[in-house]
Amino acid sequence: MNPTTDLSPENKEQAQHGERMFPLKRYITTLSDLYPAVNAHWHDEAELTLITEGSCSYHIHLDTHDACEGDILFIPPAELHSINVRPGEKMCSRTYVFHMDFLGTSSTDICTLRYLTPIRRHTLLLPCIIKKDHPTYPQMAELFSQADKVYEEMPQGYEMILKALLLCAISALLPYREVENTRPQLEDEHTAKLKLVLEYIGEHYPEELSVPQLSKLCFFSEYHFMRFFKKYTGISCLEYIKNLRLEKAASRLAQGGQSVLDVSMSCGFSNLSYFYREFKKKYGMTPKKFIQEAPSLPFLPEQNSILKPPSTCYNKQEY
Repeated sequence: MNPTTDLSPENKEQAQHGERMFPLKRYITTLSDLYPAVNAHWHDEAELTLITEGSCSYHIHLDTHDACEGDILFIPPAELHSINVRPGEKMCSRTYVFHMDFLGTSSTDICTLRYLTPIRRHTLLLPCIIKKDHPTYPQMAELFSQADKVYEEMPQGYEMILKALLLCAISALLPYREVENTRPQLEDEHTAKLKLVLEYIGEHYPEELSVPQLSKLCFFSEYHFMRFFKKYTGISCLEYIKNLRLEKAASRLAQGGQSVLDVSMSCGFSNLSYFYREFKKKYGMTPKKFIQEAPSLPFLPEQNSILKPPSTCYNKQEY
């Protein structure tokens, strides 16, 4: 088993993590100046992450958390999140992405009713970042270490062991939970609006998109929308759209069979010289050079996501 893929942007991920009968997969993610961000997205699975090197900023729901080497993060299902590294810095992490059904949410026992379903519905909130001074950190670090060993060695019954370890991790966080959803209604409304905008951009990125057009989706003024978007994603709306288009273009160039002009036009760039300039700025080479180097590149744009297994923009791999 070689389960490592990429964690990528583009609102709601459609990729299946793991197999239908074993919906769990481990990913290795690397962010640096070349691929400095995992754009805002969400998926039906939960995540358990260990930062193995460097530091970064995690945007989870509408909050920002500084994470560094050794920190552990838990992200519940359907939670909007993104990651950024500062210029000149690097971050590496290991992430287990798993569906809550794997832990038993499809059954109706007391564990499901009292804990797993409320976590899934965000009515029971677990701490999202566990630093070394947190009371449960030693236990969480040990559970993560055991999970890595089992995942890599695959002893008989490894599926059951991994399931048990994930349940133990959640139970270790339970004493520090918020019993009720204390998020203000306005926060939930903002999250819903941001998801709507990201989904719209993901579906219409090849088309002409503007701030006035997108702000209307949220019923915000343009000024309020621009501040709102940057506050909760870490980058401006126009920067987000440009990055998404460049990542889509790089993925298509790597696949071959299309000219640079056709790719740029199909990804929303009407000006070829502008596309060349921005592509080189992001990837450190011209589109034509990228096509030549693609077979030897360690990762490609759309693989940069937990979304699509074989590629990666911020180099997320399956282990």
